[in-house]
Amino acid sequence: MAKNGAVGGSSHAERVFRVQRAFTQLGGRAHGPGALARAAELDDSTVYRILQSGVHQGIFVREGRGLYRLGSAAPQLGLKALAHSPAPDAAHALLEALRRATGGLAFLYLLAPFGGAHRQCADMAVGDSDLTELGMTPRAVQTVEHSLRVGAAGRAILAYLPETIQSEVLDRPVPDEAGPGAFRDDVRLLASLDRIRARGYALGREECAAGWNECAAPVTWDGLVMGSVLVMKPKQVMTRCPVTVIGAVEQTAAALADLGRGQPAVPDGNDPRMK
Repeated sequence: MAKNGAVGGSSHAERVFRVQRAFTQLGGRAHGPGALARAAELDDSTVYRILQSGVHQGIFVREGRGLYRLGSAAPQLGLKALAHSPAPDAAHALLEALRRATGGLAFLYLLAPFGGAHRQCADMAVGDSDLTELGMTPRAVQTVEHSLRVGAAGRAILAYLPETIQSEVLDRPVPDEAGPGAFRDDVRLLASLDRIRARGYALGREECAAGWNECAAPVTWDGLVMGSVLVMKPKQVMTRCPVTVIGAVEQTAAALADLGRGQPAVPDGNDPRMK
């Protein structure tokens, strides 16, 4: 037991996560080491060292007068946030509930922490489906599914990234394996990002694979995008995305954001948002 009743984290990664979670628990823009230490239940010296190290990594930004805020690299801890959630299977349970509520295939994508601006699939709930049923090869998964400019899931993330990163993504070509509905014109792509920010979700028509339509919503943390939640359904089943599917996707994204902040998810089957 540390001083003032604070406890030490079991690992450095966990302590860093607890400090970042303290920012979201406290609310507001910037906080001092003392307030963060109390919220994270760590001693002041440990939190100060984490803040100083995080400033160099872009995880935290020094505001002056002893205050700090979350930095642009904060979404990189989204993977750790979900990995250290109170219930290891809570994220998957939310995806399974989304799959049942919509009758589609549910995916969680996270903004990749390394290797440039792209996404990676962190989890999925697809029942008995496989890549063959999706009409996608393993190579397509490594190209189309990583791109932020292709698919509702990618564009739902891209819409909330800084313009400098958006420009970097637009400089990359559309993957050859992309579906017939992919935005190949940058003007149309940028217009789609405006629509996503205006309504809070993204719709895709055969962008990643022919014959499949999509609905995605961003997973955000304190104003920073961490990833997105996606539902895919055959186009003959979902010619137009119903409001019930849009609502379920948005609610799942919000629940996953809560989970990333360290807030417990509602047990599977008891979440009124999934009814």
